[in-house]
Amino acid sequence: MKIVILDAYSTNPGDLSWDGFKEFGQLEIYERTHPNEIVSRCLDAECVLTNKVVLDSNIISQLPNLKYIGVLATGYNVVDIKAAAEHGIIVTNIPSYSTDSVVQMTFAHILNITNRVGDYANANRKGKWSSNVDFCYWDSPLHEIAGKTIGIIGLGKIGMRVAKLARCFGMDVFAITSKHAADLPDGIQKTTLDGLFGVSDIITLHCPLTEKTHGMINSKALAKMKPGAILINTGRGPLVNENDVAEALKSGHLGAYGTDVMCCEPPSADNLLFDAPNAFVTPHIAWATVEARIRLISIAVDNVKAFVNGKPINTIHP
Repeated sequence: MKIVILDAYSTNPGDLSWDGFKEFGQLEIYERTHPNEIVSRCLDAECVLTNKVVLDSNIISQLPNLKYIGVLATGYNVVDIKAAAEHGIIVTNIPSYSTDSVVQMTFAHILNITNRVGDYANANRKGKWSSNVDFCYWDSPLHEIAGKTIGIIGLGKIGMRVAKLARCFGMDVFAITSKHAADLPDGIQKTTLDGLFGVSDIITLHCPLTEKTHGMINSKALAKMKPGAILINTGRGPLVNENDVAEALKSGHLGAYGTDVMCCEPPSADNLLFDAPNAFVTPHIAWATVEARIRLISIAVDNVKAFVNGKPINTIHP
């Protein structure tokens, strides 16, 4: 069996190993693949692995030998699942490999905003503390998160872990969830979206991207939030209208925005968030800890092994 990895670099820039796939056949690894290179590179492949390279119906129809597509991520929108099924192709993804890492990044953004660790560290590299007349200084408000209210939109595995950790910090937790209120752990209160906007000091997004949630954080939603609220997005970029968020930051109504995801990635250099005050943008790295990527590759190998053995796991159906 020929196995092709189309965009290996984003998952493994060289610090990890792909050798686990070699027991299943011939392995070809490409760091990046341009759309016009996909067919030629995959023409003889039975197994193709992709993270962000798009395999649409047109591409799939040109790959007669393809039997398996492994998405090296949890989200699988890069593959036309219906077209794959029509051609008898198994599609799998990597579930739940980065939960701990994403939860960690969520609180990294929250704590960076409330304690300004990065700002002060950068200022002190330029001599600000050294030239200060007092033993300490602060030029922006510093806040405890204990006693604050956090609103969590989406209470899946990541959202639930955020909720439990928030409780450890002494926060009050409100959530938007399809779960019944009686089934929620103590200290997590189910509410409506407007109710969440009205009470939350911090709002964090952990819901899937759907037609209903696309652009859900817009000017109307932002106006319903408490003045000075903090918004965190480690979910999906298009959950927010970035221009509306930038305007809310400029007006001061929104206190801060911490995000690891953007509507377009990589984002345009003239994205309004880059000039907005109190906007903290990280380059989609919440998932990318060494530990999470090791789990990702291990699960991907297990997925291929299960496919080879005729008992596929983590399959995606149209």
